Amino acid sequence: QLQLVESGGGLVQPGGSLRLSCAASGFTLDYNAIGWFRQAPGKEREGVSCISSSGSYAHYADSVKGRFTISRDHAKNTVYLQMNSLKPEDTAVYYCAADLRSRCTVARNTYDGMVYWGKGTLVTVSS
Repeated sequence: QLQLVESGGGLVQPGGSLRLSCAASGFTLDYNAIGWFRQAPGKEREGVSCISSSGSYAHYADSVKGRFTISRDHAKNTVYLQMNSLKPEDTAVYYCAADLRSRCTVARNTYDGMVYWGKGTLVTVSS
């Protein structure tokens, strides 16, 4: 069974850090671009970051550029999202998704072509 499972969410104070993980089971992520998305209450889902299959290319939404870092570990079949300097507006459910292709397809506020989705992990930034 193909699955993506996110973990690492939680409650953090403004200015704090979290590292999200996206682990795959049932298939290898070696050939897939992986994206992180988020959806805040009452808002549309937006693309946060995307990494190519090789890890040589990464894209970030303007709202997280300089604060978030996406990376991948092929040996662990896992993609990470390191989130630093968190702000209350980062509060959302974060999802990872896999594209069947090796490259990220950047669209307005999202990344197209994602086929497999995880169920999400909640990040709450609050004092």
